[in-house]
Amino acid sequence: MFELIGVPPQALFGQLLLGLINGAFYALLSLGLAVIFGLMNVINFTHGSQYMMGAFCAWMLLTFAGIPYWGALVLAPIIIGISGIVIERLFISRLYHLDHLYGLLLTFGLALIFEGLFRRQFGSSGLPDTNPIPGGTNLGFMFLPWYRAWVVAFSLTVCFATWFMIEKTQLGSYLRAATERPDLVQAFGINVPRMITLTYGFGVGLAALAGVLAAPIYSVNPVMGSNLIVVVFAVVVIGGMGSILGSILTGFGLGVVEGLTKVFYPEASNTVIFIIMAIVLMLRPQGLFGKPK
Repeated sequence: MFELIGVPPQALFGQLLLGLINGAFYALLSLGLAVIFGLMNVINFTHGSQYMMGAFCAWMLLTFAGIPYWGALVLAPIIIGISGIVIERLFISRLYHLDHLYGLLLTFGLALIFEGLFRRQFGSSGLPDTNPIPGGTNLGFMFLPWYRAWVVAFSLTVCFATWFMIEKTQLGSYLRAATERPDLVQAFGINVPRMITLTYGFGVGLAALAGVLAAPIYSVNPVMGSNLIVVVFAVVVIGGMGSILGSILTGFGLGVVEGLTKVFYPEASNTVIFIIMAIVLMLRPQGLFGKPK
């Protein structure tokens, strides 16, 4: 089979698949961040911990309750989303009238607390999870595991369904209006605080969903979120803070760029996203899809 600039096709397409998988997690996580920031103006640093909690919740449902993966895929995001609603009501709702920095510090502190609690209980070595869709197919130039292909397809579906709901439906118009003119929306009889609370729970549920998807691929451990959240924030900044479509496209795109960098210049694979972020901030501070203020 042909080689591209001396790179075997197996390595090239293997890293391309890995990039798409990482991009799927970047897209889901950055989507949750974009929903929360775009509709609530809250910088949610707890997002990485909620991703980790989603993976642990799926593992515990399987281990202790005997609930299979497909049940955990539905239940874990709901459970962690409800925990997010509790956090919003108890803590974050008290900070809406303050500077964004207070919300960032609060959520960063909560992230450290959650990570510490899970590390104390489960250690840091990681816990294996079962593959719900074993096997794959040989495409000739690479072996494609069925589960990884399903993760990419499912993530794309969830991301664009979320974008459609927020940008193209009446519910989405209410959500956007509630962030800009809450007094006007309240006058139409809509409970704005409840809508904002549910929005935060939905964003947290997206993070937990990404964690459930990641559990069979990566080991489930308390630091899996903290290792990822900085990259996801960079994705959100590049796409444009609060841009739903920007987060989706940038997440998948940067995952592919990162994967291809591992083929052609491995030394830069851990920094390429941050290099791109620096260039974008210099040329277009609002991000690729953000709107200038």
